This record gives sequence, structure tokens and C-alpha cells, in this order.
Amino acid sequence: MVAAGRSVLIADVSGLGRTRWPQLFARQGAVAPAFSRVRVQAAIARRGSSPDEALVHLVWAGADRGGTYSDGRITDITFTRTSKKGEAIWTPLPS
Repeated sequence: MVAAGRSVLIADVSGLGRTRWPQLFARQGAVAPAFSRVRVQAAIARRGSSPDEALVHLVWAGADRGGTYSDGRITDITFTRTSKKGEAIWTPLPS
């Protein structure tokens, strides 16, 4: 879950890897990437409000469009679990 959360975060804020998550970024109105030099400083995954929900809490750093590098940024990404042919599939939910 942490690896998937990290991947979604980097795709969201930097634009790298958005094709892996088309349900989030292929839609109209997806926000343009705004950060570079992104790195995850800490991450943890927890069970959500139901057994089919997980929350990934990330602390990260990155440079904004003006070039200012800041750390300690916080993002939470919620995933939902569905089953397909007996296999669990975790899908990030739009924020």
C-alpha cells in the first residue's frame, strides 16, 4: 500500500507515471503537475473505515513552480479494494 501511495503521490504532484492511474488523471480537469525534485520522507498505511478501505499517509518534499523547496508536506491517499477473479485490487480514490 505504501508503494502504491507513493506512486500516486508522485504522479499527482510531478506528473511522472500518470498513465499508471488513468482513473485519476485521464479525466477532464486533472490538475497540472506543480512540483519537481519530489521525494517521500515518510509513509504509513492504515486500515480505513471499512475492511475494503486503506489510507496511506505520506510526508514529502518538493520544489514548487517558483523553485522553492519545502519539506514536511502532508498528503493522505485513500484506496478502495475490489475483487476480480478472486484477486484483490486496490484502487486510489480521487481526492
